[in-house]
Amino acid sequence: MILVTGGAGFIGSNFVHGWLGAMDEPVLNLDKLTYAGNPDNLAGLDPTRHVFVHGDIGDRAQVDGLLARYQPRAVINFAAETHVDRSISGPDAFLATNVLGTASLLQATLAYWQSLPASEQASFRFLHVSTDEVYGTLGPADPAFTEDHPHRPNSPYSASKAASDHLVRAWHHTYGLPVLTTNCSNNYGPRHFPEKLIPLVITRALAGEPLPIYGDGRQVRDWLHVQDHCEAIRRVLEAGRVGEVYNVGGLSECTNLEVVAGLCAALDSLQARPDGRSYREQVTHVTDRPGHDRRYAINCDKIVRELGWRPRHNFAQGLRETVRWYLDNPGWVVRVQSGAYRHASG
Repeated sequence: MILVTGGAGFIGSNFVHGWLGAMDEPVLNLDKLTYAGNPDNLAGLDPTRHVFVHGDIGDRAQVDGLLARYQPRAVINFAAETHVDRSISGPDAFLATNVLGTASLLQATLAYWQSLPASEQASFRFLHVSTDEVYGTLGPADPAFTEDHPHRPNSPYSASKAASDHLVRAWHHTYGLPVLTTNCSNNYGPRHFPEKLIPLVITRALAGEPLPIYGDGRQVRDWLHVQDHCEAIRRVLEAGRVGEVYNVGGLSECTNLEVVAGLCAALDSLQARPDGRSYREQVTHVTDRPGHDRRYAINCDKIVRELGWRPRHNFAQGLRETVRWYLDNPGWVVRVQSGAYRHASG
């Protein structure tokens, strides 16, 4: 069995679905079910192979008990507060989960790992899922982030994730805990909470509402399909070198303007506006976010070279498939927007 933390969120739930579809090994899924943790994301999973527990990585007694009872061979840590805007208006939750929660999870995992027989210690892994935002921002002509790029976070969110990266590294170098870290670029795909750019544009477009773009919209991000990301994590868990960091990118740099234009084109094709006009007419520019990083770009040569992984999704096609998922799952969207998902059982 493996333990997945934050497995009801966007990336975590996609990982759980992908894992159970590709592997025979069951999953123990621990999620606090904050606003971004959605039990609907776990619909259809086999309860004999997926054990869901409502809980907090910062609850040491609970995590100790789960580790002792289920004896996982690996911990994959997705649990995090992730939205930059929310971190600006309320950083405390990000410090509590991303820093103190990660530290508590590391302490519990270390104690569990130290209790294992030597053979099981050797095969155990703690995989920490992080972000390219810890590296800061790039200029238009700067080379993409490599794993050796210094951490230079610019938002409370990215600073809290940078701190968690450093904690994971320290628990390996100080205590010998066998860790792996992945730093990914912007994810997109099914089950993405509609506060992030791509699902926000899709849902607002269909509702006939303005499509907000920060500033001039020329901020650049590298877009990674969530299924490609999850496959990379499985590969790192399987064959990554202990103590190493692996950058995971989609090789798809686009400005926010280009992303929104692509979404509008896909919507125009798949579900045209009743008046026949383009969704692009709903685009509006709003005041830029404070301290908004201008460009992120990931160099993922290391994971390609060492582990043979590379992204499979073409961004244009992946974007179209993502739009199709939201069109095909209006009930999921309605339950998120109404808040009804928060009353679902695990």
